[in-house]
Amino acid sequence: MNSIKRYMQFVKPYRLQIIGTIIIGIIKFAIPLLIPLLIKYVVDDIIGGDAADSEKTSTLFWLMGGMIVIFVVARPPIEYYRQYFAQWVSSKILYDIRDRLFVHIQKLSFKYYANTRAGEVISRVINDVEQTKTFVVTGLMNLWLDVSTIIIAVIIMFNMDITLTIVSLILFPFYAFSVKYFFGNLRKLTRVRSQALAEVQGYLHERVQGMAVIKSFATEDYEQGNFDRQNSNFLQKAIDHTKWNAKAFAVVNTITDISPLLVIGYAGYQVIQGDISLGVMMAFIAYIDRLYAPLRRLVNSSTTLTQSIASMDRVFELLDEKYDIDDAPNAVECKEVNGHIQFKDVSFKYNENEEDVLKHINLDIQKGETVALVGMSGGGKSSLVGLIPRFYDVSDGSILLDGTDIRSFKVRSLRDKIGMVLQDNILFSESVKTNILLGKPEGTDEEVIQAAKAANAHDFIMSLPEGYDTKVGERGVKLSGGQKQRIAIARIFLKNPPILILDEATSALDLESEHLIQESLEELAIDRTTFIVAHRLSTITHADRIILIEHGQIMEEGSHDELMKKQGSYYKLFQVQQLEN
Repeated sequence: MNSIKRYMQFVKPYRLQIIGTIIIGIIKFAIPLLIPLLIKYVVDDIIGGDAADSEKTSTLFWLMGGMIVIFVVARPPIEYYRQYFAQWVSSKILYDIRDRLFVHIQKLSFKYYANTRAGEVISRVINDVEQTKTFVVTGLMNLWLDVSTIIIAVIIMFNMDITLTIVSLILFPFYAFSVKYFFGNLRKLTRVRSQALAEVQGYLHERVQGMAVIKSFATEDYEQGNFDRQNSNFLQKAIDHTKWNAKAFAVVNTITDISPLLVIGYAGYQVIQGDISLGVMMAFIAYIDRLYAPLRRLVNSSTTLTQSIASMDRVFELLDEKYDIDDAPNAVECKEVNGHIQFKDVSFKYNENEEDVLKHINLDIQKGETVALVGMSGGGKSSLVGLIPRFYDVSDGSILLDGTDIRSFKVRSLRDKIGMVLQDNILFSESVKTNILLGKPEGTDEEVIQAAKAANAHDFIMSLPEGYDTKVGERGVKLSGGQKQRIAIARIFLKNPPILILDEATSALDLESEHLIQESLEELAIDRTTFIVAHRLSTITHADRIILIEHGQIMEEGSHDELMKKQGSYYKLFQVQQLEN
Protein backbone atom coordinates (compact mmCIF):
# COMPACT_ATOMS: atom_id res chain seq x y z
CA MET A 1 0.00 0.00 0.00
CA ASN A 2 3.00 2.28 0.38
CA SER A 3 3.23 2.53 -3.42
CA ILE A 4 -0.38 3.72 -3.59
CA LYS A 5 0.27 6.34 -0.91
CA ARG A 6 3.30 7.63 -2.81
CA TYR A 7 1.43 7.56 -6.11
CA MET A 8 -1.28 9.74 -4.60
CA GLN A 9 1.31 12.52 -4.28
CA PHE A 10 1.28 12.72 -8.08
CA VAL A 11 -2.52 12.58 -8.09
CA LYS A 12 -3.00 15.31 -5.46
CA PRO A 13 -2.57 18.33 -7.80
CA TYR A 14 -5.48 17.05 -9.92
CA ARG A 15 -7.89 16.10 -7.12
CA LEU A 16 -10.51 18.73 -8.10
CA GLN A 17 -10.53 17.52 -11.71
CA ILE A 18 -10.89 13.92 -10.49
CA ILE A 19 -13.79 14.82 -8.17
CA GLY A 20 -15.48 16.67 -11.03
CA THR A 21 -15.00 13.68 -13.34
CA ILE A 22 -16.48 11.34 -10.71
CA ILE A 23 -19.55 13.60 -10.28
CA ILE A 24 -20.09 13.68 -14.05
CA GLY A 25 -19.63 9.89 -14.10
CA ILE A 26 -22.19 9.30 -11.35
CA ILE A 27 -24.75 11.26 -13.38
CA LYS A 28 -23.80 9.22 -16.46
CA PHE A 29 -24.17 5.89 -14.63
CA ALA A 30 -27.31 6.96 -12.74
CA ILE A 31 -29.27 7.72 -15.92
CA PRO A 32 -29.54 4.03 -17.04
CA LEU A 33 -30.89 3.16 -13.56
CA LEU A 34 -34.13 4.85 -14.67
CA ILE A 35 -34.82 2.00 -17.11
CA PRO A 36 -35.92 -0.67 -14.54
CA LEU A 37 -38.21 1.93 -12.90
CA LEU A 38 -39.55 2.71 -16.37
CA ILE A 39 -40.27 -1.01 -16.91
CA LYS A 40 -42.13 -1.26 -13.58
CA TYR A 41 -44.19 1.87 -14.32
CA VAL A 42 -45.09 0.76 -17.88
CA VAL A 43 -46.05 -2.79 -16.77
CA ASP A 44 -47.92 -1.96 -13.54
CA ASP A 45 -49.28 1.56 -14.04
CA ILE A 46 -49.77 1.91 -17.80
CA ILE A 47 -50.41 -1.60 -19.18
CA GLY A 48 -52.00 -2.89 -15.94
CA GLY A 49 -53.79 0.38 -15.11
CA ASP A 50 -57.52 1.17 -15.36
CA ALA A 51 -57.26 4.07 -17.84
CA ALA A 52 -58.62 3.91 -21.42
CA ASP A 53 -56.34 2.58 -24.15
CA SER A 54 -56.02 5.99 -25.81
CA GLU A 55 -54.95 7.57 -22.51
CA LYS A 56 -52.44 4.72 -21.90
CA THR A 57 -51.01 5.22 -25.39
CA SER A 58 -50.70 8.99 -24.89
CA THR A 59 -49.01 8.53 -21.51
CA LEU A 60 -46.61 5.97 -22.99
CA PHE A 61 -45.65 8.28 -25.88
CA TRP A 62 -45.04 11.26 -23.56
CA LEU A 63 -43.01 9.06 -21.22
CA MET A 64 -40.86 7.66 -24.04
CA GLY A 65 -40.39 11.15 -25.50
CA GLY A 66 -39.00 12.35 -22.17
CA MET A 67 -36.65 9.34 -21.99
CA ILE A 68 -35.39 9.94 -25.53
CA VAL A 69 -34.53 13.54 -24.58
CA ILE A 70 -32.59 12.27 -21.54
CA PHE A 71 -30.75 9.50 -23.41
CA VAL A 72 -30.19 11.20 -26.79
CA VAL A 73 -29.74 14.87 -25.87
CA ALA A 74 -28.43 14.97 -22.28
CA ARG A 75 -26.41 11.75 -21.94
CA PRO A 76 -23.95 12.00 -24.93
CA PRO A 77 -22.23 15.24 -23.78
CA ILE A 78 -22.05 13.85 -20.23
CA GLU A 79 -20.37 10.70 -21.58
CA TYR A 80 -18.00 12.77 -23.73
CA TYR A 81 -16.80 14.98 -20.88
CA ARG A 82 -16.45 12.02 -18.49
CA GLN A 83 -14.18 10.21 -20.97
CA TYR A 84 -12.27 13.35 -21.91
CA PHE A 85 -11.51 14.49 -18.35
CA ALA A 86 -10.65 10.94 -17.23
CA GLN A 87 -8.08 10.57 -20.02
CA TRP A 88 -6.80 14.14 -19.62
CA VAL A 89 -6.15 13.76 -15.89
CA SER A 90 -4.51 10.33 -16.22
CA SER A 91 -2.29 11.52 -19.08
CA LYS A 92 -1.19 14.57 -17.05
CA ILE A 93 -0.31 12.37 -14.06
CA LEU A 94 1.73 10.01 -16.28
CA TYR A 95 3.49 13.03 -17.79
CA ASP A 96 4.47 14.23 -14.30
CA ILE A 97 5.75 10.78 -13.27
CA ARG A 98 7.86 10.35 -16.42
CA ASP A 99 9.19 13.87 -15.96
CA ARG A 100 10.25 13.04 -12.39
CA LEU A 101 11.78 9.75 -13.54
CA PHE A 102 13.84 11.43 -16.25
CA VAL A 103 15.19 13.95 -13.74
CA HIS A 104 16.01 11.02 -11.47
CA ILE A 105 17.73 8.79 -14.03
CA GLN A 106 19.93 11.70 -15.10
CA LYS A 107 21.22 11.88 -11.52
CA LEU A 108 21.96 8.15 -11.19
CA SER A 109 25.62 7.28 -11.19
CA PHE A 110 27.78 5.57 -13.78
CA LYS A 111 27.93 2.64 -11.35
CA TYR A 112 24.15 2.15 -11.64
CA TYR A 113 24.23 2.16 -15.44
CA ALA A 114 27.20 -0.20 -15.44
CA ASN A 115 25.08 -2.74 -13.56
CA THR A 116 21.68 -2.14 -15.20
CA ARG A 117 20.51 -2.74 -18.74
CA ALA A 118 19.28 0.37 -20.53
CA GLY A 119 16.27 -1.58 -21.83
CA GLU A 120 15.12 -2.32 -18.29
CA VAL A 121 15.25 1.36 -17.34
CA ILE A 122 13.29 2.21 -20.50
CA SER A 123 10.73 -0.52 -19.67
CA ARG A 124 10.07 1.03 -16.28
CA VAL A 125 9.78 4.58 -17.62
CA ILE A 126 7.52 3.61 -20.54
CA ASN A 127 5.68 0.32 -19.88
CA ASP A 128 5.34 0.41 -16.10
CA VAL A 129 4.33 4.06 -15.95
CA GLU A 130 1.74 3.42 -18.67
CA GLN A 131 0.33 0.51 -16.64
CA THR A 132 -0.27 2.83 -13.69
CA LYS A 133 -2.75 4.78 -15.80
CA THR A 134 -5.27 2.06 -14.95
CA PHE A 135 -5.08 3.05 -11.29
CA VAL A 136 -6.21 6.59 -12.13
CA VAL A 137 -8.94 5.72 -14.63
CA THR A 138 -10.20 2.57 -12.92
CA GLY A 139 -9.15 2.86 -9.27
CA LEU A 140 -9.83 6.55 -8.71
CA MET A 141 -12.73 7.03 -11.11
CA ASN A 142 -14.52 3.98 -12.51
CA LEU A 143 -14.25 2.06 -9.23
CA TRP A 144 -16.14 4.79 -7.41
CA LEU A 145 -18.64 5.08 -10.23
CA ASP A 146 -19.35 1.34 -10.09
CA VAL A 147 -19.66 1.45 -6.29
CA SER A 148 -21.99 4.46 -6.59
CA THR A 149 -24.08 2.62 -9.17
CA ILE A 150 -24.39 -0.38 -6.84
CA ILE A 151 -25.37 1.82 -3.87
CA ILE A 152 -28.00 3.74 -5.87
CA ALA A 153 -29.41 0.48 -7.30
CA VAL A 154 -29.59 -1.13 -3.82
CA ILE A 155 -31.39 1.92 -2.36
CA ILE A 156 -33.99 1.82 -5.13
CA MET A 157 -34.40 -1.96 -4.72
CA PHE A 158 -34.86 -1.63 -0.93
CA ASN A 159 -37.63 0.90 -1.55
CA MET A 160 -39.40 -1.60 -3.82
CA ASP A 161 -39.00 -4.80 -1.76
CA ILE A 162 -36.69 -5.41 1.21
CA THR A 163 -36.82 -9.22 1.20
CA LEU A 164 -36.10 -9.50 -2.51
CA THR A 165 -33.18 -7.07 -2.12
CA ILE A 166 -31.68 -9.24 0.64
CA VAL A 167 -31.93 -12.27 -1.67
CA SER A 168 -30.16 -10.22 -4.37
CA LEU A 169 -27.28 -9.45 -2.02
CA ILE A 170 -26.99 -12.81 -0.26
CA LEU A 171 -23.91 -13.90 -2.25
CA PHE A 172 -22.01 -10.63 -1.74
CA PRO A 173 -19.85 -12.01 1.15
CA PHE A 174 -18.75 -14.97 -1.02
CA TYR A 175 -17.91 -12.56 -3.80
CA ALA A 176 -15.79 -10.36 -1.47
CA PHE A 177 -13.93 -13.37 -0.04
CA SER A 178 -13.17 -14.71 -3.55
CA VAL A 179 -11.78 -11.39 -4.74
CA LYS A 180 -9.54 -11.07 -1.68
CA TYR A 181 -8.29 -14.67 -1.94
CA PHE A 182 -7.55 -14.79 -5.66
CA PHE A 183 -6.26 -11.29 -6.23
CA GLY A 184 -3.99 -11.29 -3.19
CA ASN A 185 -1.43 -13.41 -5.05
CA LEU A 186 -1.92 -11.72 -8.39
CA ARG A 187 0.20 -8.66 -7.49
CA LYS A 188 3.29 -10.83 -6.93
CA LEU A 189 2.70 -12.76 -10.17
CA THR A 190 2.25 -9.48 -12.04
CA ARG A 191 5.55 -8.10 -10.74
CA VAL A 192 7.37 -11.28 -11.77
CA ARG A 193 5.78 -11.08 -15.22
CA SER A 194 6.72 -7.39 -15.60
CA GLN A 195 10.32 -8.13 -14.61
CA ALA A 196 10.53 -10.92 -17.20
CA LEU A 197 9.18 -8.55 -19.86
CA ALA A 198 11.75 -5.91 -18.85
CA GLU A 199 14.52 -8.51 -19.26
CA VAL A 200 13.30 -9.32 -22.79
CA GLN A 201 13.23 -5.61 -23.60
CA GLY A 202 16.70 -5.09 -22.12
CA TYR A 203 18.14 -7.99 -24.13
CA LEU A 204 16.46 -6.77 -27.31
CA HIS A 205 17.70 -3.21 -26.79
CA GLU A 206 21.30 -4.40 -26.45
CA ARG A 207 21.13 -6.66 -29.51
CA VAL A 208 19.54 -4.00 -31.72
CA GLN A 209 22.36 -1.63 -30.75
CA GLY A 210 24.94 -4.35 -31.42
CA MET A 211 23.44 -5.72 -34.66
CA ALA A 212 26.65 -4.94 -36.55
CA VAL A 213 28.58 -7.25 -34.21
CA ILE A 214 26.02 -10.05 -34.60
CA LYS A 215 26.18 -9.83 -38.39
CA SER A 216 29.96 -9.55 -38.54
CA PHE A 217 30.39 -12.73 -36.46
CA ALA A 218 27.46 -14.47 -38.21
CA THR A 219 25.98 -15.44 -34.82
CA GLU A 220 22.32 -14.94 -35.78
CA ASP A 221 21.35 -18.53 -34.84
CA TYR A 222 23.18 -18.31 -31.51
CA GLU A 223 21.51 -15.00 -30.67
CA GLN A 224 18.13 -16.41 -31.75
CA GLY A 225 18.61 -19.22 -29.22
CA ASN A 226 19.45 -16.70 -26.48
CA PHE A 227 16.42 -14.59 -27.34
CA ASP A 228 14.19 -17.67 -27.35
CA ARG A 229 15.30 -18.47 -23.79
CA GLN A 230 14.53 -14.94 -22.64
CA ASN A 231 11.22 -14.95 -24.48
CA SER A 232 10.32 -18.41 -23.12
CA ASN A 233 10.98 -17.22 -19.58
CA PHE A 234 8.56 -14.34 -20.13
CA LEU A 235 6.03 -16.73 -21.73
CA GLN A 236 6.13 -19.02 -18.67
CA LYS A 237 5.65 -16.10 -16.28
CA ALA A 238 2.80 -14.78 -18.44
CA ILE A 239 1.12 -18.22 -18.44
CA ASP A 240 1.45 -18.52 -14.65
CA HIS A 241 -0.17 -15.09 -14.37
CA THR A 242 -2.92 -16.07 -16.84
CA LYS A 243 -3.71 -19.35 -15.00
CA TRP A 244 -4.30 -17.63 -11.70
CA ASN A 245 -6.27 -14.85 -13.38
CA ALA A 246 -8.46 -17.40 -15.16
CA LYS A 247 -9.18 -19.23 -11.87
CA ALA A 248 -10.21 -15.94 -10.29
CA PHE A 249 -12.60 -15.08 -13.11
CA ALA A 250 -14.09 -18.59 -13.18
CA VAL A 251 -14.98 -18.51 -9.48
CA VAL A 252 -16.05 -14.87 -9.18
CA ASN A 253 -18.15 -14.86 -12.36
CA THR A 254 -19.88 -18.08 -11.26
CA ILE A 255 -20.97 -16.29 -8.10
CA THR A 256 -22.25 -13.27 -10.05
CA ASP A 257 -24.13 -15.61 -12.42
CA ILE A 258 -25.87 -17.54 -9.60
CA SER A 259 -27.35 -14.42 -8.00
CA PRO A 260 -29.74 -13.57 -10.87
CA LEU A 261 -31.03 -17.17 -10.81
CA LEU A 262 -31.87 -16.84 -7.09
CA VAL A 263 -33.67 -13.55 -7.73
CA ILE A 264 -35.65 -14.86 -10.70
CA GLY A 265 -36.74 -17.96 -8.74
CA TYR A 266 -37.73 -16.13 -5.58
CA ALA A 267 -39.39 -13.20 -7.42
CA GLY A 268 -41.38 -15.64 -9.60
CA TYR A 269 -42.61 -17.39 -6.45
CA GLN A 270 -43.59 -14.01 -4.94
CA VAL A 271 -45.58 -13.07 -8.06
CA ILE A 272 -47.40 -16.44 -8.00
CA GLN A 273 -48.25 -15.88 -4.35
CA GLY A 274 -49.47 -12.39 -5.16
CA ASP A 275 -46.99 -10.71 -2.81
CA ILE A 276 -45.41 -8.52 -5.52
CA SER A 277 -46.54 -7.29 -8.92
CA LEU A 278 -45.18 -8.49 -12.27
CA GLY A 279 -43.70 -5.00 -12.83
CA VAL A 280 -41.68 -5.23 -9.59
CA MET A 281 -40.33 -8.64 -10.64
CA MET A 282 -39.27 -7.34 -14.06
CA ALA A 283 -37.71 -4.23 -12.48
CA PHE A 284 -35.75 -6.40 -10.04
CA ILE A 285 -34.47 -8.64 -12.83
CA ALA A 286 -33.35 -5.51 -14.71
CA TYR A 287 -31.69 -4.15 -11.55
CA ILE A 288 -29.85 -7.44 -11.00
CA ASP A 289 -28.11 -6.81 -14.31
CA ARG A 290 -27.39 -3.21 -13.26
CA LEU A 291 -26.12 -4.52 -9.92
CA TYR A 292 -23.88 -7.33 -11.12
CA ALA A 293 -22.55 -5.67 -14.29
CA PRO A 294 -20.60 -3.20 -12.09
CA LEU A 295 -19.51 -6.16 -9.93
CA ARG A 296 -18.10 -7.91 -12.99
CA ARG A 297 -16.36 -4.69 -13.92
CA LEU A 298 -14.94 -4.59 -10.40
CA VAL A 299 -13.52 -8.08 -10.97
CA ASN A 300 -11.87 -6.84 -14.15
CA SER A 301 -10.74 -3.80 -12.21
CA SER A 302 -9.18 -6.04 -9.56
CA THR A 303 -7.00 -7.62 -12.24
CA THR A 304 -5.97 -4.40 -13.89
CA LEU A 305 -5.51 -2.63 -10.56
CA THR A 306 -3.27 -5.44 -9.35
CA GLN A 307 -1.17 -5.08 -12.49
CA SER A 308 -1.16 -1.33 -12.00
CA ILE A 309 0.00 -1.55 -8.37
CA ALA A 310 2.73 -4.05 -9.32
CA SER A 311 3.91 -1.55 -11.94
CA MET A 312 3.83 1.20 -9.31
CA ASP A 313 6.14 -0.92 -7.16
CA ARG A 314 8.62 -1.15 -10.04
CA VAL A 315 8.39 2.59 -10.78
CA PHE A 316 9.11 3.47 -7.14
CA GLU A 317 11.91 0.91 -6.99
CA LEU A 318 13.59 2.95 -9.72
CA LEU A 319 12.81 6.24 -7.98
CA ASP A 320 14.30 4.82 -4.76
CA GLU A 321 17.67 4.10 -6.35
CA LYS A 322 20.18 6.06 -4.30
CA TYR A 323 22.51 8.61 -5.84
CA ASP A 324 26.17 7.70 -5.42
CA ILE A 325 27.00 11.29 -6.28
CA ASP A 326 24.84 13.99 -4.76
CA ASP A 327 25.13 17.58 -3.62
CA ALA A 328 26.12 18.12 -0.01
CA PRO A 329 23.47 19.98 2.07
CA ASN A 330 25.65 23.13 2.09
CA ALA A 331 27.03 22.75 -1.47
CA VAL A 332 27.80 25.98 -3.33
CA GLU A 333 27.89 26.95 -6.99
CA CYS A 334 31.21 26.49 -8.77
CA LYS A 335 31.58 29.93 -10.36
CA GLU A 336 35.00 31.41 -11.11
CA VAL A 337 37.56 28.67 -11.88
CA ASN A 338 41.30 29.19 -12.37
CA GLY A 339 42.06 25.52 -12.89
CA HIS A 340 44.49 24.69 -10.08
CA ILE A 341 43.80 21.02 -9.23
CA GLN A 342 45.32 19.00 -6.38
CA PHE A 343 45.00 15.30 -5.63
CA LYS A 344 45.74 14.76 -1.93
CA ASP A 345 46.41 11.15 -0.95
CA VAL A 346 43.57 9.95 -3.21
CA SER A 347 42.55 6.30 -3.20
CA PHE A 348 39.57 4.91 -5.08
CA LYS A 349 37.69 1.65 -5.63
CA TYR A 350 34.49 1.04 -7.56
CA ASN A 351 32.84 -1.22 -4.95
CA GLU A 352 33.36 -1.73 -1.24
CA ASN A 353 34.43 -5.36 -1.56
CA GLU A 354 36.97 -4.71 -4.33
CA GLU A 355 40.63 -3.67 -4.28
CA ASP A 356 41.67 -0.05 -4.77
CA VAL A 357 41.96 1.00 -8.41
CA LEU A 358 43.96 4.08 -7.38
CA LYS A 359 46.31 4.11 -4.38
CA HIS A 360 47.53 7.23 -2.55
CA ILE A 361 47.69 9.57 -5.57
CA ASN A 362 49.27 12.96 -4.90
CA LEU A 363 49.35 15.53 -7.71
CA ASP A 364 49.51 19.31 -7.95
CA ILE A 365 48.45 20.61 -11.40
CA GLN A 366 48.82 24.33 -11.95
CA LYS A 367 46.45 26.58 -13.88
CA GLY A 368 46.88 26.14 -17.66
CA GLU A 369 49.17 23.11 -17.30
CA THR A 370 48.85 20.18 -19.71
CA VAL A 371 49.27 16.84 -17.97
CA ALA A 372 49.41 13.53 -19.85
CA LEU A 373 48.53 10.24 -18.13
CA VAL A 374 50.14 7.19 -19.71
CA GLY A 375 50.64 3.53 -18.89
CA MET A 376 49.32 0.08 -19.68
CA SER A 377 45.57 -0.52 -19.99
CA GLY A 378 43.87 -1.08 -16.65
CA GLY A 379 46.40 1.01 -14.75
CA GLY A 380 43.84 3.56 -13.51
CA LYS A 381 44.25 6.48 -15.94
CA SER A 382 40.58 6.82 -16.91
CA SER A 383 39.52 6.20 -13.33
CA LEU A 384 41.67 9.12 -12.20
CA VAL A 385 40.24 11.64 -14.67
CA GLY A 386 36.71 10.32 -13.96
CA LEU A 387 37.09 11.56 -10.38
CA ILE A 388 37.56 15.21 -11.45
CA PRO A 389 33.96 15.76 -12.71
CA ARG A 390 32.76 13.48 -9.87
CA PHE A 391 31.52 10.66 -12.05
CA TYR A 392 32.68 8.77 -8.97
CA ASP A 393 33.79 10.05 -5.58
CA VAL A 394 37.13 9.27 -3.99
CA SER A 395 37.20 6.45 -1.43
CA ASP A 396 39.92 8.22 0.59
CA GLY A 397 41.70 11.55 0.37
CA SER A 398 40.41 14.61 -1.46
CA ILE A 399 40.56 16.51 -4.76
CA LEU A 400 40.83 20.29 -4.52
CA LEU A 401 39.89 22.81 -7.20
CA ASP A 402 41.46 26.20 -6.52
CA GLY A 403 41.90 25.10 -2.90
CA THR A 404 38.31 23.91 -2.37
CA ASP A 405 37.26 20.26 -2.09
CA ILE A 406 35.23 19.47 -5.22
CA ARG A 407 32.61 17.75 -3.03
CA SER A 408 31.77 21.21 -1.68
CA PHE A 409 30.47 22.28 -5.11
CA LYS A 410 27.10 21.51 -6.66
CA VAL A 411 27.78 18.67 -9.09
CA ARG A 412 26.20 20.25 -12.15
CA SER A 413 28.01 23.56 -11.67
CA LEU A 414 31.34 21.68 -11.32
CA ARG A 415 30.77 19.66 -14.50
CA ASP A 416 29.81 22.86 -16.30
CA LYS A 417 33.44 23.97 -15.90
CA ILE A 418 34.84 20.76 -17.41
CA GLY A 419 34.96 19.69 -21.06
CA MET A 420 35.49 16.04 -21.98
CA VAL A 421 36.44 14.42 -25.29
CA LEU A 422 36.35 10.63 -25.10
CA GLN A 423 37.48 7.81 -27.37
CA ASP A 424 33.87 6.92 -28.19
CA ASN A 425 31.85 10.10 -28.04
CA ILE A 426 28.10 9.64 -28.12
CA LEU A 427 26.19 11.66 -30.70
CA PHE A 428 22.41 11.79 -30.57
CA SER A 429 20.37 10.94 -33.65
CA GLU A 430 19.47 14.59 -34.26
CA SER A 431 21.17 17.22 -36.41
CA VAL A 432 24.86 18.15 -36.40
CA LYS A 433 23.91 21.58 -35.07
CA THR A 434 21.89 20.09 -32.18
CA ASN A 435 24.81 17.86 -31.21
CA ILE A 436 27.24 20.79 -31.16
CA LEU A 437 24.77 22.86 -29.14
CA LEU A 438 25.05 20.35 -26.29
CA GLY A 439 28.13 22.37 -25.33
CA LYS A 440 26.05 25.52 -24.95
CA PRO A 441 22.29 25.02 -25.57
CA GLU A 442 21.67 28.77 -25.86
CA GLY A 443 24.48 29.25 -28.42
CA THR A 444 23.83 31.15 -31.65
CA ASP A 445 24.28 29.80 -35.19
CA GLU A 446 27.37 31.96 -35.57
CA GLU A 447 28.91 30.52 -32.39
CA VAL A 448 28.18 26.99 -33.61
CA ILE A 449 29.94 27.67 -36.93
CA GLN A 450 32.94 29.25 -35.21
CA ALA A 451 33.23 26.24 -32.89
CA ALA A 452 33.05 23.87 -35.86
CA LYS A 453 35.75 25.81 -37.69
CA ALA A 454 38.02 25.71 -34.64
CA ALA A 455 37.53 21.93 -34.54
CA ASN A 456 38.36 21.50 -38.26
CA ALA A 457 34.79 20.28 -38.76
CA HIS A 458 33.14 23.06 -40.77
CA ASP A 459 34.28 21.89 -44.20
CA PHE A 460 33.03 18.31 -43.88
CA ILE A 461 29.77 19.51 -42.27
CA MET A 462 29.07 21.76 -45.25
CA SER A 463 29.61 18.77 -47.57
CA LEU A 464 26.81 16.83 -45.83
CA PRO A 465 23.41 16.73 -47.62
CA GLU A 466 21.77 19.31 -45.34
CA GLY A 467 24.86 20.89 -43.80
CA TYR A 468 24.42 21.65 -40.12
CA ASP A 469 20.81 20.36 -40.25
CA THR A 470 21.88 16.86 -41.36
CA LYS A 471 20.64 14.09 -39.05
CA VAL A 472 23.59 11.99 -37.92
CA GLY A 473 21.69 8.80 -37.00
CA GLU A 474 21.73 6.92 -33.71
CA ARG A 475 25.10 7.33 -31.97
CA GLY A 476 26.29 9.23 -35.09
CA VAL A 477 26.22 6.11 -37.26
CA LYS A 478 26.16 8.14 -40.51
CA LEU A 479 29.51 9.76 -39.73
CA SER A 480 33.05 8.40 -39.70
CA GLY A 481 35.00 8.10 -36.45
CA GLY A 482 37.06 11.19 -37.25
CA GLN A 483 33.96 13.23 -38.11
CA LYS A 484 32.26 12.25 -34.86
CA GLN A 485 35.35 13.26 -32.88
CA ARG A 486 35.51 16.65 -34.57
CA ILE A 487 31.86 17.34 -33.72
CA ALA A 488 32.60 16.29 -30.13
CA ILE A 489 35.54 18.72 -30.07
CA ALA A 490 33.39 21.46 -31.61
CA ARG A 491 30.94 21.27 -28.74
CA ILE A 492 33.81 21.65 -26.26
CA PHE A 493 35.01 24.75 -28.16
CA LEU A 494 31.44 26.05 -27.87
CA LYS A 495 31.30 25.23 -24.15
CA ASN A 496 34.69 26.92 -23.57
CA PRO A 497 35.45 25.33 -20.17
CA PRO A 498 38.52 26.18 -18.06
CA ILE A 499 39.32 22.46 -17.50
CA LEU A 500 39.74 19.96 -20.32
CA ILE A 501 39.87 16.14 -20.18
CA LEU A 502 40.91 14.19 -23.29
CA ASP A 503 40.47 10.45 -22.68
CA GLU A 504 42.00 8.45 -25.57
CA ALA A 505 40.49 11.05 -27.91
CA THR A 506 42.51 9.99 -30.99
CA SER A 507 43.41 6.35 -30.34
CA ALA A 508 40.82 4.81 -32.66
CA LEU A 509 41.39 7.10 -35.66
CA ASP A 510 43.35 6.86 -38.89
CA LEU A 511 46.49 9.00 -39.28
CA GLU A 512 44.84 11.73 -41.38
CA SER A 513 41.93 12.15 -38.95
CA GLU A 514 44.33 11.98 -36.02
CA HIS A 515 46.44 14.78 -37.46
CA LEU A 516 43.43 17.08 -37.98
CA ILE A 517 42.05 16.32 -34.53
CA GLN A 518 45.44 16.68 -32.86
CA GLU A 519 45.65 20.20 -34.28
CA SER A 520 42.20 20.99 -32.90
CA LEU A 521 43.02 19.55 -29.48
CA GLU A 522 46.26 21.51 -29.17
CA GLU A 523 44.35 24.67 -30.06
CA LEU A 524 41.65 23.73 -27.55
CA ALA A 525 44.17 23.15 -24.73
CA ILE A 526 45.63 26.67 -24.88
CA ASP A 527 45.19 28.48 -21.53
CA ARG A 528 43.22 25.56 -20.05
CA THR A 529 44.18 23.05 -17.40
CA THR A 530 44.28 19.91 -19.54
CA PHE A 531 44.41 16.20 -18.75
CA ILE A 532 45.28 13.86 -21.61
CA VAL A 533 44.86 10.11 -21.28
CA ALA A 534 46.84 8.66 -24.19
CA HIS A 535 47.90 5.31 -25.53
CA ARG A 536 50.06 6.69 -28.35
CA LEU A 537 52.95 8.38 -26.60
CA SER A 538 53.92 10.30 -29.73
CA THR A 539 50.77 12.42 -29.30
CA ILE A 540 51.69 13.71 -25.82
CA THR A 541 55.38 14.62 -26.09
CA HIS A 542 54.38 18.32 -25.97
CA ALA A 543 52.73 17.96 -22.54
CA ASP A 544 54.11 20.04 -19.68
CA ARG A 545 54.14 16.96 -17.52
CA ILE A 546 53.79 13.24 -18.21
CA ILE A 547 52.65 10.90 -15.45
CA LEU A 548 53.14 7.15 -15.79
CA ILE A 549 50.53 5.18 -13.83
CA GLU A 550 50.81 1.44 -13.20
CA HIS A 551 48.58 -0.64 -10.93
CA GLY A 552 46.91 2.49 -9.60
CA GLN A 553 50.12 4.20 -8.52
CA ILE A 554 52.28 6.99 -9.94
CA MET A 555 55.53 5.34 -11.04
CA GLU A 556 57.21 8.18 -12.97
CA GLU A 557 56.60 11.90 -13.45
CA GLY A 558 58.26 14.59 -15.56
CA SER A 559 58.46 16.12 -19.05
CA HIS A 560 59.07 13.93 -22.09
CA ASP A 561 62.76 14.85 -22.21
CA GLU A 562 63.21 14.24 -18.48
CA LEU A 563 61.59 10.82 -18.62
CA MET A 564 63.55 9.81 -21.70
CA LYS A 565 66.81 10.74 -19.95
CA LYS A 566 65.74 8.71 -16.94
CA GLN A 567 65.43 5.62 -19.17
CA GLY A 568 62.82 4.00 -16.94
CA SER A 569 59.41 2.45 -17.77
CA TYR A 570 58.29 5.42 -19.89
CA TYR A 571 61.50 5.27 -21.94
CA LYS A 572 61.00 1.54 -22.60
CA LEU A 573 57.35 2.00 -23.50
CA PHE A 574 58.18 4.84 -25.89
CA GLN A 575 60.95 2.81 -27.55
CA VAL A 576 58.61 -0.15 -28.06
CA GLN A 577 56.00 2.07 -29.71
CA GLN A 578 58.59 3.69 -31.96
CA LEU A 579 59.76 0.26 -33.10
CA GLU A 580 56.15 -0.79 -33.74
CA ASN A 581 55.58 2.34 -35.82
